[in-house]
This record gives sequence, C-alpha cells and structure tokens, in this order.
Amino acid sequence: MGKGRAYQPRLDTSKVRAFQERLLAWFGRNGRDLPWRRTRDPYKILVSEVMLQQTQVERVREYYERFLREYPTVQDLAAARPARVRESWDGLGYYARARNLHAAARTIARRHGGHMPRRLEDLRALPGVGRYTAGAVASFAYGEAAPTLDTNVRRVLSRIFIRRRASTPAATERRLWALAEAVIPRGEVWAFNQALMDFGATVCVARNPRCPVCSVRSLCVFYERRQQSGGRQREVGDPAGASRGDVSGADEGLGGRLDVKGS
Repeated sequence: MGKGRAYQPRLDTSKVRAFQERLLAWFGRNGRDLPWRRTRDPYKILVSEVMLQQTQVERVREYYERFLREYPTVQDLAAARPARVRESWDGLGYYARARNLHAAARTIARRHGGHMPRRLEDLRALPGVGRYTAGAVASFAYGEAAPTLDTNVRRVLSRIFIRRRASTPAATERRLWALAEAVIPRGEVWAFNQALMDFGATVCVARNPRCPVCSVRSLCVFYERRQQSGGRQREVGDPAGASRGDVSGADEGLGGRLDVKGS
C-alpha cells in the first residue's frame, strides 16, 4: 500500500449484505431502549458519548438525564463555572471527561456561535473529542455515514470478517476503521451503528460469546475456526484490543467507548 493511500478492505459483497440484513433484523427485535437514543440533538448525544466512556450503561442512565436538566443546552454548559460542572459530575468518575466536555462546550460557544458543529473535522477539533466520539455524533445526530469503532464494534467486526492478523497495531487500526466504514448500509447509519454496539455488548461479548444464539454465526470467521478447533480459537483480528479496547470490559455492561484524542 503506497504511502498516504487509504486502506481499502476487500470484502465479499454478498456476505456484507447478509451481515447488514441480519444485524438490523436482530436490532429491531433486541435493541436496547436507552434515553440518548430518543434524541437526535448533537449536544445531548455528545454528553452521552462522553459519559459512556469506560462507564456502565446503567450508571450513565442515572447521570445523563440529571446532567441535562441542569445544563439543557450547550450554551448552559459553556456558561457554568468549572467547580459546578465538577460537582454535577461527582460520582461518575474519570473527571477529566467533565473538564473536556466543559471545554468543548466553551469552544462551541466561542467558535461556532453556540451551535454544535456538523463536520467531522470540526467535531474532532473539540477538546477531548477523538475519532470515535466525532463519528458517533456525526452518525447518531446527523445521519452521516461515519464509522463508530468502539470496543464492541471492534470485536464484532474482527470476529466476523478478519482472517489474518495485521502486522502491526497501526495496521490493525487502519484495517478496522476502514472495515467499520465499508460495512455501513446506505440510509441505515443510525440503526446499524447502534446495532453493532448492542450486539457486541450483549451477544458477541469478549468472554464466553453467545455463539449458539448468534444470528450471524454462519458468516463468522471466529465461529468457523472455533468449531474446527473444538472451542479453543484465539482472537486474531485485533492484537491491539487487549491494550486499548478490552480495558473497558464492555461485555459486562460498559458503554464500550474508549476514545483517545487524536486517535
């Protein structure tokens, strides 16, 4: 691959189509009803995504609506004193997230007239917002075909599609981001990205994946090899997972988000 050229995954289009259809059907039956899924407000989605970083979904439920009652708009958050924002976040942990979210709100108020930016590059320029969070806001609020590669999505895509380990963590990262973008179905961005996250959090979990009830197991490289090896198959798609993704323990109810500024 030449320097500067984007990685282009070679995919079986029939397999991708079957994966999309089965996953969306599964989500229609099993998708979780979460408060941040009832809005397309980019500010509220940003708040939820920051809160979900390395934090249990049920715990975020407690704080999300309370935080938004206190700061219903990005302008309200931007105008608040840092000490008050810190107090509102108390008990949720990882307090750098609160500082970054507050700084992002102030940046939006100062540079964007109090309106959430829409372009990915503008979202990524906000304090504390990396590639994952920018993609989540763009896809969930604006319907942009942006990939959202969190811990759960990384694991699902690795198991379904990847047969050979990449040579380096950087190559793995390029491969997974390209794959996450390539499999998004046109016109179904919101549902598909949400489905990937839910599927990884509840079925394709890190330990003891629920293969017997998996609706896409016939498409899955990991399942095929696991059957051949008598259940002893090792993960091959994401050598970086142990150091970057699995620290959040998403299979035990965590949001699965692990966003690194500039990642």
